Amino acid sequence: MKTAQLQIRVSPSEKARIERAARQAGMGMSAYVLGKLLPGRAAEWRGLLQDLLRMDEKRLPLAALSHWLASLAPGEFADALDAPPPAGLTGQLANTVAAMVEHVCAASGKRPPAWTREIAPLAEPAFGSGLTSLRLHLLTNSPAAFRRRNLFVDTVVGGQV
Repeated sequence: MKTAQLQIRVSPSEKARIERAARQAGMGMSAYVLGKLLPGRAAEWRGLLQDLLRMDEKRLPLAALSHWLASLAPGEFADALDAPPPAGLTGQLANTVAAMVEHVCAASGKRPPAWTREIAPLAEPAFGSGLTSLRLHLLTNSPAAFRRRNLFVDTVVGGQV
């Protein structure tokens, strides 16, 4: 929990540079400065999100993200998950990331970050398997965070197939 405040004096041009860099990173100024000064879980989070953009095959970075989210302690959520997914992700990937975050937050009794509410659910359902015979199973067994986003999966955060 953040209960203290830090103020620093900067020139107008320095402030503009920080604002520009934070905006380019898709972050607020405070989160950006803290991430630069105190890299840690937030830096790991941003790196995992960038891997989703860089890699053509998405299963490995999603599995790494799942493992990482499962390793977070409840007290780390607020700082670690501050940055939203990058704008270059597909709607399905952005929804998958948001659902994963919402799922771990719900399991830990934490409120999901505000950015998760800004990602609109998918208009069409997306299934974790192309097998038609599995659809009923996926429809009935997907966790609530995924169903709300029109995503139907069998294995969620921390699980491996």
